[in-house]
Amino acid sequence: MSEKDDISVLKGKIEAALYVAGRPLSLEELSKATGIRSKRKNLILAREVLSTYNSFSNALEILELPGNLFVLQLKQKYRDVIKKFSTKPLLPESALKTLSYIAFYQPVSVKDIVNKIGVKAYRHISMLEALDFVAAKPGVRPKTYVTTPNFSRYFGLSEDINLLKEQLKNRVSRGLKL
Repeated sequence: MSEKDDISVLKGKIEAALYVAGRPLSLEELSKATGIRSKRKNLILAREVLSTYNSFSNALEILELPGNLFVLQLKQKYRDVIKKFSTKPLLPESALKTLSYIAFYQPVSVKDIVNKIGVKAYRHISMLEALDFVAAKPGVRPKTYVTTPNFSRYFGLSEDINLLKEQLKNRVSRGLKL
């Protein structure tokens, strides 16, 4: 096998890992796919896959997110088309509203969440904790919730709370213009 074939196989492994994961992957996770320990080499390979993939794909794209995370996702302009074909959502709309509230107002107490959302928020918080999207701040009373790094990775947002809130505001204002 030539060196070119080896690189092609490594790039294929990265593409396959991104496809199967369905979420952003770190360089550490990509190294498990390629078997290469060097973060630098994995970064170079991932960026080459991104460049090649995005030059020929119509509906899908690979993005590099802050923190050297890579994700394969559907391009924004095709999201409305696939709604009728998609399977059951990860969370019911009511739980997404609770998650949005926590993300916008974090850190936010459980009392404030329940006052705004209602008693069903307790069930939503349990779901969100199980998905590792929110966590209670340790040692804080009353119980106070913030989003987790997993939330940021899954939705392609910053882990910095202030920047995350700005990103959410921008997404909301873009959505309102549509």
